[in-house]
Amino acid sequence: MKVEQKVTSIDDYTFSFSGEVTIPEAPPDFKSGFIGIIGRPNVGKSTLMNQLVGQKIAITSPVAQTTRNRLRGILTTSQAQLIFVDTPGIHKPHHQLGEVLVQNAKIAIESVDVVLFVVDGAVACGAGDRYIADLLTRSKTPVIIGANKIDQQPDDSQFLNDSYAEMAKSYEWEIVKFSAKTNAGLPQLQELLIQHLEIGPLYYPPDLVTDQPERFIMGELIREQIILLTREEVPHSVAIAIDQVEETANITRVLATINVERDSQKGILIGKGGSMLKAIGSAAREQIQKLIAGKVYLELFVKVEPKWRQSRVSLAELGYRVEE
Repeated sequence: MKVEQKVTSIDDYTFSFSGEVTIPEAPPDFKSGFIGIIGRPNVGKSTLMNQLVGQKIAITSPVAQTTRNRLRGILTTSQAQLIFVDTPGIHKPHHQLGEVLVQNAKIAIESVDVVLFVVDGAVACGAGDRYIADLLTRSKTPVIIGANKIDQQPDDSQFLNDSYAEMAKSYEWEIVKFSAKTNAGLPQLQELLIQHLEIGPLYYPPDLVTDQPERFIMGELIREQIILLTREEVPHSVAIAIDQVEETANITRVLATINVERDSQKGILIGKGGSMLKAIGSAAREQIQKLIAGKVYLELFVKVEPKWRQSRVSLAELGYRVEE
């Protein structure tokens, strides 16, 4: 039995024999819809979604291309239910995994009600932004440009703002400026998104903040610490498999395997005398304890799975596939 839950995921609900969970009826004039968070790698999409839902459900790091799965974050207010779809950064893929991730991001554009096109407001509009803008013009989904990182803009950055303002004007898109780090401008962003939603039902229970199971989030929290502690040496060659979760009244025991592509990467992750693996495990355990609001015992193993990013079979086994 768990103690008080901090993050509420789909695991925490009891389903009926029909496979459905009971969801209350929405009040009159209630709005709801799906919002795709699209943008280049490392523009702050995951940080933004965490801030909007009020809890950490997506991993963040200074390393680009850390988001891999289409993670849904759910924000329910008295006015609306906003379901945010965090997508991998759109970039030129260099392997099978990259192709799957970019394809999933493109699919998300067509499967949401509104696209929030997040850009780095601290730098001028670049070729990557224009490439994504061109993709979005081929869709009929409404687009809002979200200029993030306004807290990092220099005093003389008006020309940077103008580059995105010109893009918004040329495509007749609305633009809003904010900082996902400081929360500046987020209330205005939230209000604008609600304005673009239609009258609709509650798709999820009001207190749900993600539709992903806890096992998935546990794996992402482990991967986040690997990214933060090893930086460019290993990160993109890592996939996490949660092998076992055993819950008791006093502690949750988690066994997980870190899959890498080469023996040299395994050596880096283990470190001298197991020091790196111990550091990763300790930091990840602290994050998982925040997730479940209880004590955690975490045991990590490292396994070499050669060229797993190039194999569709391995990608599927590790949870990466092109979404429908």
